[in-house]
Amino acid sequence: MKLFDTLLLAMGITYVNAQQSQFFVKGGLNIANVSTTNDGRIEDANALASFHVGLMGDFALSKNFSIQPSLLFTGKGAKTESGNTSGQNYVKATTNPYYVELPVNLVLKLPFTDAKSNFFVGAGPYLGMGVAGKNKVEGKVLGVSFSDESSIDFSNDDPTTGQEEGAGFGIMRRFDYGFNGTAGLQLNNVLLSVNYGHGLAKLQSGSNNSEDDKNKHRVVSFTIGFRL
Repeated sequence: MKLFDTLLLAMGITYVNAQQSQFFVKGGLNIANVSTTNDGRIEDANALASFHVGLMGDFALSKNFSIQPSLLFTGKGAKTESGNTSGQNYVKATTNPYYVELPVNLVLKLPFTDAKSNFFVGAGPYLGMGVAGKNKVEGKVLGVSFSDESSIDFSNDDPTTGQEEGAGFGIMRRFDYGFNGTAGLQLNNVLLSVNYGHGLAKLQSGSNNSEDDKNKHRVVSFTIGFRL
């Protein structure tokens, strides 16, 4: 898979530049969503709050450029609501999958007067593997309340092959991939950033990725990190 080869190449470059490395522990808030239209748009009301936590390396390529690979545990998904909580009929459904994710960003740094502080902006690919998560539905029908919660089932369907492996209703593809962008500040030992993940793999099998941009992850993240 070409994306995976790109990630391996980026990791190889970081090894060569390990003598100019920095490492951070980081985490923060995710505002997750899933695209609902053929052109990739989302419904703001479907946004789901989640979190991410993990480690990031920073490996200098030159004075102003570096490679930043991360290993994250991150939550995605979305929620939908129908009806009114004060009415007789109301349904709220939430899908909250968790992934182990490897984003690799090429970053441009613009230093401040303090050589240890800078503004940075960058972008790159990511590869994720689903490891856990919950589907939850709750509400009421004709005034009678109900609720149900179940673990997400993942299939090992590779979204790049065009073949369905382990497809089924309510089963989510284990592997996700896409692109992300990042921008923020490094203030000496503290990192502050905003990140955006744009998924390219559909969440379920049975549909052609090239036809439209519906049913893919979209995640905005707010991160704080500390240099180790």
